[in-house]
Parts: sequence; structure tokens; C-alpha cells
Amino acid sequence: MKSFMDEEFLLSTEAARKLYHEYAEIMPIIDYHCHLSPQEIYENRKYENITQAWLGGDHYKWRLMRANGVEEKYITGDASDREKFQKWAKTLEKAIGNPLYHWSHLELKRYFGYDGYLNGYTAETVWNLCNEQLQADGRRPRDLIKMSHVRLLCTTDDPVDTLEWHQKIEADPSFDVRVLPAWRPEKAMNLTGPDYLDYLEKLETVAGVKIDSFDSLICALKIRMDFFEANGCRISDHSLDYVMYQPATEEEVEAIFAKRLAGENITGQEKKQFETAFMLRMGREYHKKDWVMQLHYGVKRDVNIRIYDKLGINVGTDCISNYAPAAEMADYLNALAQTGELPKTVLYSLNPSDNATIGSIMGCFQDDSAFGKIQQGSAWWFNDHKSGMIEQMTSLANSGVLGNFIGMLTDSRSFLSYTRHEYFRRIMCDLIGGWVENGEYPADYEVLEKIVKGISYYNAVRYFGFEKQLR
Repeated sequence: MKSFMDEEFLLSTEAARKLYHEYAEIMPIIDYHCHLSPQEIYENRKYENITQAWLGGDHYKWRLMRANGVEEKYITGDASDREKFQKWAKTLEKAIGNPLYHWSHLELKRYFGYDGYLNGYTAETVWNLCNEQLQADGRRPRDLIKMSHVRLLCTTDDPVDTLEWHQKIEADPSFDVRVLPAWRPEKAMNLTGPDYLDYLEKLETVAGVKIDSFDSLICALKIRMDFFEANGCRISDHSLDYVMYQPATEEEVEAIFAKRLAGENITGQEKKQFETAFMLRMGREYHKKDWVMQLHYGVKRDVNIRIYDKLGINVGTDCISNYAPAAEMADYLNALAQTGELPKTVLYSLNPSDNATIGSIMGCFQDDSAFGKIQQGSAWWFNDHKSGMIEQMTSLANSGVLGNFIGMLTDSRSFLSYTRHEYFRRIMCDLIGGWVENGEYPADYEVLEKIVKGISYYNAVRYFGFEKQLR
């Protein structure tokens, strides 16, 4: 019987172990999509205890605790941090087979040197060990980022953001990890949002443009894109309910926008026509700037209204949508490709059933303007576990070029989450090593080294154009 999560964890063959320990393990991290707070990075917050560092804002853990029947006051309520940690420990001991079990123990091992396992009985020991190290310094956000060998990370930022904290980090010579903004214009596209007109006022103020038409909205966003670009932005990100509808004429889009400015109701079809026009204009701007466009879809959000009304968004009440917009995605990419304005694009679906579909669509739009111009994003959210990662990489290998894959991201709000890269790299090396051991790929380690190091690090650097930022 193998030891629990030893140094050969998830590495089942000699080839896998060689690929991981000699190539993947030593590579630094590019975290091209996360939800970390640049303010917390700059201020280098000191956590009072492990609950603040580990459970605050982590809806992955919140979902698991609810599934274990934990009362909400011990999850997001007014229970003490020690009580919340105890409830999490007792939940984790039952989470056999869940990636949170592995992630949590990798975090305890890598950041706090704890080689045991966390459960209701060991909670007091782990609580004291972690808190002692947190209080002694050396475990603040910047420390955790440096301990993880992160060289560059991209946060997720709204067009109205001042990017104040990014600028302060950039001006601080004591911290050499690049922290770049990523452009997420979700609120600018959310035409039917209850606060949409208030948001437009904010956008007007920061852009210095009166927004009284769809064209002026795009003008304001282009001004903000220039500002983001001047602060190192290379990536956009969109969360989509759908991908493409029947395109409307310019006159129709302007009429729809005018209705919203006048406070009139917008129909479902008008909303989709507006969003189609918005995404087409954004895609063309990304192409001009050589930005990468990330598209996330396949999600049904805030499905438990009782919890949403009490706690708001991002609290663990989203789920996989069975809506597979294959034809719409192809039409959207084609509309940009027809005029030579398709930017580099990363496609993520929360529904694992979309893996083969994404692979087939990608192959229609690859060209010689960039290696792997259209990428399938790493197994996302509910899929970033062992079987989900294997399925995503196997599907990508079956339909495309796995050696060009841009690899893992954290998509996280926690500074302790960087061990997910280790988890991914071990699984990736075991998958490739298995093919080598099975005679499905030659044991040519000169080539295999390039593949593994590429997926771990170099492909993302090249794809996103981070070479200058890393000098």
C-alpha cells in the first residue's frame, strides 16, 4: 500500500515520475486567470488565523459543508473562526474522492509543513500549527505567492476600476511578481441588470465620454481598454449565458440601447441581439490589441434564491447548465474570422459534455497567426478534479495538439490555492507517462521535456505574450 500523498502522489509509472520530478515540478507558475485581490497583495494582509486564510470566501468549501449538513452560521455566519474550522475539519474527513481533500492536504503540506491528515480529532493540532506560523509572519499573501514560485498572475477587473492597487504593486521594488489586470466588461454588457444605468454613469466618469448611444458605449470602453493596456493588460474574460444569436443591424442595436436608456423594458431577443453586437465589437478590439479573449459558459448561476437573497453571488449556489451552444459558438467565431478579426481565444465550458464539441470547433479556426490560436481552457470549476482533468486533456489530445495546451490556472480567490498547479501537473505527467509506458508514445525525453515544460509554463508565456513582462 502506498503512503498517503507521498512524493509519488498520483504518479503511477516510472515515466510519470521522471516527467514530473525532472521537468514539471521545477517550473514556475503563470496564473493567467484568478480572482485574487490586488489590494490584499499590495497591503500584504496578515491573517489572524487559518479560517480567515482558508475558508473566507471559498464557496468550494462552503458547498461541501452544506452537503455535510453544517448549519449556515458555521459557514458564512457569526460562529467563531475556531468553530468554523472545526466544522470544516469534520466535513473534510468524509470527503473521500473529492479534490478538496487533496487540495487541502497539499496546502497544509506545502505552506505549513503538516504531513498528517485533517479531521475532527486533529483539528486542534492543525489549528495551532497553522496559526502559529501565520502569526509569526512569512505566510502573508506575498509570501504565499513567492513560496508557490509564481512569476506572473492576472486578476479579474472591471472597466471602471482605477487599477490603483496594480499600479502600487508595480511601483514597489520589494515584490518582483508581476500582477496584471485582466479586462472583464460583464457589467457593461448586462443590459437588463437593475443597476445598469448607474453603472453607465460610473463608466462615463472614468472614460470622460457621454454615453448616449451604443457607439458611445463602445468608445468609452475602448478608452478604458487603452488604460488597461497601459497597465499591462493582455487578456479579456467573459462569462456568457449564451454565445451567439441572430446578429442585428446597427440601427436595431442602437434602438435597443436607446430603449434601455429611456428605462423601457427589453425583450429576451433584444437582450441577445445587444449582447451579440457587444461581443462582436469587443472581439474586434481584442484582435487589434492582440489580446486573448477568454469565454466561459455552461453555467446556471444563483439557482438557490433563498441563499442568494441572503448572501448574494459567489456563495456556492451555481451549477452546470445543460445548454450546449455549439452552433452559436461556431457562428460567433466565424463572424470574426470572416473579416480577419478573430483574436486568440480560450474556450471554457462548465459542462464536461462539451469537451469534444469544443475540440471540433477549435479545429475549424486554427491558423498560422499563432500556435494553438484557439485553445480549450483547462478543466474548469466543477471539473478541476482528477477525472475531469484527464477527460479534458484526453479529449484535447484526441482532437487537437496537446503539446500546445496553455495548462492550468487557479480561478481562485485564495492565496493558498497554488497547489492546484502541482495537482494538475502530477495528473498531466501521469497521463502522458502512461502513454509512454504503454508504447503509445516513444520514450523520447528530449521531446517529452519540451511538451511537459510547455504545458506547465512556457506555452502560456508565449500564448499570452508575457515575454516582455517577465524580463
